[in-house]
Amino acid sequence: MLSRLLSRTDLDLVGARMFVADDAFAKRHAESLRRRTPSDQFTLLADYVEQNLAPSGGVQPMSLLLLFQGENPCDKLLGVCGQVNTQHVDVDEMSGETIRDTYADLILEPDGSGRVRHFEPAVITARSQKDADEDLLMLADFLDGRENMVQNLAYRDQSKVERTLVILKPDNWIHHSSRPGAILDMFSRTGLKIISLKVHRFSLAQALDFYGPVEDVMKKKLSGVFGNRAGELLEREFGLALGTETSKALADTFGVDCALNEFAKLVEFMSGRRPGSCSSDDLEKPGDVKCMIVVYEGENAVAKIRDALGPTNPAEAPEGTVRREFGSTIMINTAHASDSTESFLREKDIVKIGENTLGAIIREHLG
Repeated sequence: MLSRLLSRTDLDLVGARMFVADDAFAKRHAESLRRRTPSDQFTLLADYVEQNLAPSGGVQPMSLLLLFQGENPCDKLLGVCGQVNTQHVDVDEMSGETIRDTYADLILEPDGSGRVRHFEPAVITARSQKDADEDLLMLADFLDGRENMVQNLAYRDQSKVERTLVILKPDNWIHHSSRPGAILDMFSRTGLKIISLKVHRFSLAQALDFYGPVEDVMKKKLSGVFGNRAGELLEREFGLALGTETSKALADTFGVDCALNEFAKLVEFMSGRRPGSCSSDDLEKPGDVKCMIVVYEGENAVAKIRDALGPTNPAEAPEGTVRREFGSTIMINTAHASDSTESFLREKDIVKIGENTLGAIIREHLG
């Protein structure tokens, strides 16, 4: 579904989050649907919201909220999502072009009464900007002050349950494409649950902090590589063999500078800003490129996500892994995943996973 929403319109995804509705929100949303143009479609949707979004029988259903921005967003999203069918439609009669063609379901009672036994709309989207603004205000009111983390899942063996953080890097958002949805689909095959999600723009300070541990690693691994490369060029140019001390000096000077430049490129790739390019006042401001941050939860989450992701170098990644399918280089390798529980704890604090600016974005739009 996400792949279709992202690839079949020119709209910009500006916010996202997982949430669990309560009884009051579900009732308020259902009532707002019933107040709109009376029709069987809105009645079906209102009943669905009231019966399925709210907690029931100890189950708290999770919903994914996506906020799109652009020209004529309601018409474009409705075109991708499709209309709500109030009559049973045979599979052979569906085109499969819309999300509801593929995923929605409506089953009537077999007695010919026309009563609905089961209804699943797959997605809910507003039909007009007026309706959208009403829904957005309701959502902003509900989400205000709530942590950006769903904590309602139970497991048979809690001791094996872990959380891990995934970042869909900026190379996935350069064009409107199905890539982000396809990547999340590949991760979903692990059986893990998404408990937190948000659209994020790394500030320069955050990117420096997040990738800080990588700086020394890059210096140790790359300074010798760049030093040797420089030495080979000098030897060819001047027709002489460099001594050991000269080679070491090249690695410790030129090689280190090149390694630090690679680190600066990584920070710029993730934040859109190069180290040293911002004043101290701008260090904490959101950067110029977009990511999506996702937290997965479940048994052995760290290892499962790392296995699905594949090695840092896409060329070395096994077939069927995320980086093999979508990665380009060691740096532009499509996604990041925590390599341990300790890394997750550190990384989630840096990106402030408990916070989500979606409510503020909504209120800014509403004025």
